[in-house]
Amino acid sequence: MQLCKFENKKSKFIGYAFSVNSIDQINQFLEILKNEHKKSTHICYAYILKSPNLEKCFDDKEPSGTAGKPILNVLQKQNKSDILLCVVRYFGGIKLGAGGLLRAYSKCAAETIKAFNKID
Repeated sequence: MQLCKFENKKSKFIGYAFSVNSIDQINQFLEILKNEHKKSTHICYAYILKSPNLEKCFDDKEPSGTAGKPILNVLQKQNKSDILLCVVRYFGGIKLGAGGLLRAYSKCAAETIKAFNKID
């Protein structure tokens, strides 16, 4: 479910959160996002599963540690599990730099989890 959308230097960031309890569910939601956002530049994500105790983050070709890790940090700080948190980026032609990417992905992930908490 789309919960956040904002623009930063012409790049568009769209946040999604899904309740999940298995890797199969995670893969299904990721496939849906890939089909829905075929023209996106990056689909970065993180998840934490309670059982089995597993966490993962994925930068999808963004510089290492600038996308997936900040998304995972949001889940960890909020003490959330059994959630897949995704941020879709459409590149706007202006490079944000490592710090700018980290801030943008963190902001989108935090706003997405905040909106998700209101629904959940």
